[in-house]
Amino acid sequence: MDYDTPLFFHVMTYATDADRDVIDMVSGNPDWGSPPSIADGLHEYADLGGADFQYPPSEGLLELREEIAARRDVDLSQVVVTAGGGEANYLAMARAMEREAGDEFILTDPVYPYYPGKTTMLDAKQRFVATAEDGTLDPDDVREAASEDTAGIVVNSPNNPTGAVYDEETMRELVEIVEEYDALLVSDEVYDHFDFSGKFTSALTFDSDHRVVTNSFSKSLAITGFRVGYAVFPPDLVDVAKTRHMLTNVAGSRPSQYAVLHALRETTREYYEGNRTLLESRVETFTDALDAAGADYTTPDGAFYVMARFPDFPGTLSNVERLIDEGGVAGMPGEAFGSSRDDWIRFALVTPRVEEAAERLADYFSDR
Repeated sequence: MDYDTPLFFHVMTYATDADRDVIDMVSGNPDWGSPPSIADGLHEYADLGGADFQYPPSEGLLELREEIAARRDVDLSQVVVTAGGGEANYLAMARAMEREAGDEFILTDPVYPYYPGKTTMLDAKQRFVATAEDGTLDPDDVREAASEDTAGIVVNSPNNPTGAVYDEETMRELVEIVEEYDALLVSDEVYDHFDFSGKFTSALTFDSDHRVVTNSFSKSLAITGFRVGYAVFPPDLVDVAKTRHMLTNVAGSRPSQYAVLHALRETTREYYEGNRTLLESRVETFTDALDAAGADYTTPDGAFYVMARFPDFPGTLSNVERLIDEGGVAGMPGEAFGSSRDDWIRFALVTPRVEEAAERLADYFSDR
């Protein structure tokens, strides 16, 4: 089986090796810092020793699973703690295939590139549904693409890369579609704390045995290196998912889970609200500069990405490399996210140098 190396790694390497200062707007590593309770939890854990330094339960620390279950209003047995949101999505998509109700995934275009990669790993087929220019998804288009071959529908809201947020009616109809075709909805909600619109609706809002919700603390607590995520499965699908998780990872990181549990209990809403306010300010700063550069762009309703299209400068890999070399700003080529945005460039607003990056882009394209 052949795998394509994600363009992300190529662009990051190219930017790192550049002969000039480059502002990284490629990676999704939050720059605003974790809440103090993360470090406090690690210090507290370091003093435990003994049995607490051994394997945690494979499905996750009991107390952490209880905390997640209470917050998401689900039964404890439905929660599996994973090695980040990536593993949670893999387990959910694998579970969709194991049901043997189809062998095809419906994905959006543009799409977070790791979803197509996972379909390849699972020897599944792909069918893409284009979103509107603002990133919104029309459930009627999904319904038209669905068939008896549909094993699952994978969506991400708030969305990477478009910043779109799917509202209650969209999520309701997606649940209805998977129920109609005996498929599984995989709803990746990793950016749920970064909803600027107030429209975000979790798939858990709807009682159904045909949806899995995945999430992670990587972005919300600014701990991408900790690798703590989770999935909420329907009761009749969770046991096999736990087995696959055990065979894949044995168990997750105990100190990471302990620190996350401590942070969930101690972190106030002001931490999350402050980060949202910061990002909204960055969006305004960055898009103002895109106006100055004569670019088209998406204004995100959530997450922390902006997609932009510059005059006579399609977002190809070669142009992204050129922008690194000549403009000193690194973004992701639109072709990494599918065919519908291959002339766009995606920028991650998770750097304190957003204003400087915006000025560099405005200067670069005004001089062209």
